[in-house]
Amino acid sequence: MKNLSIRIDDKLLHKLHIVSDYEGRSCNGQILVLIRDLVEKYEEKHGKIEI
Repeated sequence: MKNLSIRIDDKLLHKLHIVSDYEGRSCNGQILVLIRDLVEKYEEKHGKIEI
């Protein structure tokens, strides 16, 4: 597993914490869900990404 650092505005980070708590996830877990959903939608439209 790799690490990824991002820069995020304080207000947006605070909002992410609120949404993550509501969804019962950590911020990291919430971000992973969002990334997986994005990749899934991309692959539905453009086909499977081969690695």
